[in-house]
Amino acid sequence: MDEASAIPDPAPTSPSWLVVHVLARCEKKVREWATREGISSELPTYRTVHRYRGKVVHFDKVLFPGYLFLRASGSLSQKVSQHNQVARVLVPPDMEEFHRQITDILTAIDSGIDLRPASGIQPGVLVAITGGPLRGMEGLVERRDGPLDVVLRLDFIGQAASIRMAQVDVEVL
Repeated sequence: MDEASAIPDPAPTSPSWLVVHVLARCEKKVREWATREGISSELPTYRTVHRYRGKVVHFDKVLFPGYLFLRASGSLSQKVSQHNQVARVLVPPDMEEFHRQITDILTAIDSGIDLRPASGIQPGVLVAITGGPLRGMEGLVERRDGPLDVVLRLDFIGQAASIRMAQVDVEVL
């Protein structure tokens, strides 16, 4: 067999993901269903603290409301979409990039770093003031002082999470 007709080794398969868009506040219910069905899932959450009359209560909130991430191939898409609390099932067009981004976010969560949903407020953005004595005014954000907010993006669903880092802990690529 000559070199031109040799069949190349198949490329290593990248992990497959399904992005499940669920009905409002149904992320945990759909995750429980997926677990019962033997489908591996990820539901990124972050911890919040509330104080009520001297009591401190901790809550785990969904980082990307309305979304659940399944480690599954597209062949399960129809089965998942038939669940009555699933709005639609999406398949990321660039699976390797999606895998890298979701893995970065899950690693940040596992590391215990304070992670929050990222705000779209950046320098140059027009904002409305919603609290305090300047409530109702609009203005442009000029700069953000203090620690840097580093944003971990999940481009496919247009969402992001932000972590607070000291400037000495980051560098420009």
